[in-house]
Amino acid sequence: MTDLTGKTAIVTGGNSGIGYATAKKLSESGAKVLITGRREDALEKASNELGVSAFVADQSDLAATDRLASYARTELGPIDILFINAGVFSAAPIEQLSETQFDAIMDINFKGAFFTLQKLLPVLRDGASVINLSSINAYTGMPNTAVYGASKAALNSLTRTAASELAPRGIRVNAVNPGPVQTEIFGKSGLPPEAIQEFASALQQRIPLKRFGNAEEVASLVAFLASDEAGFITGAEINIDGGTNVNPILS
Repeated sequence: MTDLTGKTAIVTGGNSGIGYATAKKLSESGAKVLITGRREDALEKASNELGVSAFVADQSDLAATDRLASYARTELGPIDILFINAGVFSAAPIEQLSETQFDAIMDINFKGAFFTLQKLLPVLRDGASVINLSSINAYTGMPNTAVYGASKAALNSLTRTAASELAPRGIRVNAVNPGPVQTEIFGKSGLPPEAIQEFASALQQRIPLKRFGNAEEVASLVAFLASDEAGFITGAEINIDGGTNVNPILS
């Protein structure tokens, strides 16, 4: 089992899905964990279930991120693990996607992630581990995901640059690229339930392992990257997608 005893972690968007599963995994591995989220009721419920602390912060709100950094500095002390997980998914063809949708996706998935890293840098301990939750959509060119995919491609680019810039402090920065994972994010996409079911069924047939992943599997990978066992891994983008990115022509 991954040992994170004595380490302090922040998980953004930790009240549901992959963030929730990861907060649970990190806590079970010995870390002191703080989760963030923008829905106070959901955050309080998750905090109580997980036995971790919580701080209300919308990743798209830079003032809220400033407050999070201040809280971390005074209440948590040096941070060993930063999992920038908060994100949104919205599907629409290029010709229909509005400026409002564009801004909402980029403000959380990239701009918010960038400034979360920037504002928490002074609180990160030398030798800390930063993990960005990205997606294989950064590369797949899947229809109706132009802006979502672009936001994740930008996040992966940030990962590589940050890994170089922060190496002198021994801070490792990596990205995790999940493929299809069974979480509630698709339910928040704005698609009707029947469209989501049709999409999920078609997608599952394209996965070489013929199933969706689960949040706990992603959480285990994040915990490994957060640990000293991954001490020589930085600037990496690791796919966890059941082989989806292989995209075989024949199967």
